[in-house]
Amino acid sequence: MNLGKFGRSLAVGGFAIAMLAGVQSASAQNRNEEYREWQQAQRRAQEEYRDYQRTRSRRDYRDWQQAQRRAQQERTEYQRSIQRGYGNTYGNVNPTRRVGWYRINRGGTYYNVDQRQYQLLQNAVNQGYQQGYNSGVRDRSYNRSQNYYYNDNVYRSGTYGYQSYVERDQYQYYFQQGFQRGYQDGINSRQQYGYRTNNGLSILGSVLGSILQLAN
Repeated sequence: MNLGKFGRSLAVGGFAIAMLAGVQSASAQNRNEEYREWQQAQRRAQEEYRDYQRTRSRRDYRDWQQAQRRAQQERTEYQRSIQRGYGNTYGNVNPTRRVGWYRINRGGTYYNVDQRQYQLLQNAVNQGYQQGYNSGVRDRSYNRSQNYYYNDNVYRSGTYGYQSYVERDQYQYYFQQGFQRGYQDGINSRQQYGYRTNNGLSILGSVLGSILQLAN
């Protein structure tokens, strides 16, 4: 064996691994930063909404609308960072360390999901929140109880917006978590768990994080 060539091969291989690790680390850091900025923008939008609810002034309404647009922009940037990271994954890498993989906690058990699955589960919570809010608003007009959502067919099915890339029972669980919180906001005519955007309703990032329980 030519030890010189072997040593050079090891050096090249080590350099490639180091480069790959650097790309992965930078991608993860960027994604985490985008997520933090999205959550901060959502909290600001919620604060502005509370100010507007208290004063009902034109100025506070404009501030609330501006904060909503900012939160929507940050959410878009975060979703783009996820998509960029998804394009930077490489085959045959341990999934618990692979860029774009996440560990989420459900009922005390951790699950590994890739970026697309993670995004679909985020969407499940948001879809659930939106549907639950609308159902709560409707049921408020009938003076129904806060637990009446158990009788809602959309809640019981839990598959609104479902895509088969994730497990059905996983999607149902997260959809129903969002639905419960949306229903509570809708039937009580409030926005404790979410906020309005130009495209409708969205659950707060802090609430989303508490539901998904992403591991560090």
